[in-house]
Order: sequence, then structure tokens, then C-alpha cells
Amino acid sequence: MQISGSSAVVVGGAGGLGEATVRRLHAAGARVVVADLADEKGKALEQELGVRYVRTDATSEDDVPAALAEAQSAAPLRISVDAHGGPASGGRLVGKDGSPLGLEGFRTTIDVYLTGVFNVLRLAAAAIARQEPLENGGRGVVVNTASIAAYEGQIGQLPYAAAKGGVVSMTLVAARDLSPLGIRVVTIAPGTFNTPAYGKAAGQLEAYWGPQVPFPKRMGQSPEYASLVQHIVENDYLNGEVVRLDGALRFPPK
Repeated sequence: MQISGSSAVVVGGAGGLGEATVRRLHAAGARVVVADLADEKGKALEQELGVRYVRTDATSEDDVPAALAEAQSAAPLRISVDAHGGPASGGRLVGKDGSPLGLEGFRTTIDVYLTGVFNVLRLAAAAIARQEPLENGGRGVVVNTASIAAYEGQIGQLPYAAAKGGVVSMTLVAARDLSPLGIRVVTIAPGTFNTPAYGKAAGQLEAYWGPQVPFPKRMGQSPEYASLVQHIVENDYLNGEVVRLDGALRFPPK
């Protein structure tokens, strides 16, 4: 599928992975909407690139349709990328004091990292389904973001691992559900990526995680995620799959 001439929504588009994706899709000719809650960064991208910023909570039944409508007003909506983040709780299932892991934190993490992805997936798919099919019958593609924690969650990561595992599990089912409509669904499961969100801690994280990656011995870089997004969009035979992007890293227990 060609990117040029289509519109794209990038949820979490003001963050590290999302911003790199916004830049990549914009450079490839897409009309891009940055859907995020980071107003300052979103508006800065809007001014720099000429993309549109729409304040968007991924879990909102009102915000997401507004971002999708903004994209549709610019060009046929064929691309949805969800790379949003948010608060995540953690801790051992039973603490050293014998107390169980809190339920509310688990619920919040699931809401942000699984329910939010489902919300974007269902609404974006419905919007893409209204587009005219291309010559091959395809209408568009939805790219979600999981994590290798879905497979090797570390000690203290249970809520996050559960949420990302849910994103992984939705991928094939969603692709099968949407196949009659010509909509593909692919998930990227990143390993350790060094994004601006880490701030001053970025150097310390690189020193810790970099040597643990088999090759290349460094953390991932946001443009590498964006490059994979572009390939997924353009390669029509990628569907129903979860692609690990991790340099062959497998998380140790802690």
C-alpha cells in the first residue's frame, strides 16, 4: 500500500516512538494527525512539519473519533499507528511484607495499555472500513505496539506484561475479523528503546541495557521503530503478525 496520498493517525505521536513515526510517514507523503495528550510537543510538531495535532486520550470514546475525523478530512484514512504510553504500576505479586499487589494499579495499567489499544483499534478499523478499497481490495492497516515483556515479563512487571500480552493476543484475531474488509493488523513488540522520555537517565539505561543486547549491543532507536512501521504499511503480505524488534534480546527475570 502506498503511503503517499493517504492520511494517518499516530496515537502517542508526540512521544519517542510516535514522533519518529510521524516524521517518517510525513516524509513519505502521508497527511498525519498527531493524537496525544502532550500539548506542547504536539503543537511543536504541528508548527514544524505542518501536521495536525489533536489532543487525544486513547481510552476516550470521544477523543479518538475526533482525531480520526481530522485525518479523514485531509485524505482517505488508511493508516493507524498506536504507540501511546502512560502510567503503569508494578511490584511483586506478593510483597516482602506479605501484602498482595494492589488491584487498582493493575486496573489502571490494563486500562491504559490494553483497553486504550483496543479502543483505538476498534474505532480506527471502523473508520478505515468506510474508505474505498484499493486495486488489491485493501483499505488500510492498523499497527499496534506491544513489548517483549509480553513474552518475558520481569519480576515486578505483572500488570504491564499482562496488558502487553493482551495486545499480542488481539493481533491475529483482529486480523481475521477485519480480513473481509481488507484491513490488516500488525503489532510491533519492541525491546529496550532509548527515547527522550528517559531524559537524564538515558545514559545510565544505555550503559545497563546496551551490553545485554546480543547485536547490535545498544538500545533500540526510535527511527528503527518508525522504519518498521513504514515497511509494515507498504508490505501488503504482513498481516496478523507480531514482530519483535529487540536485537535478539530476551528479558532476564530482573
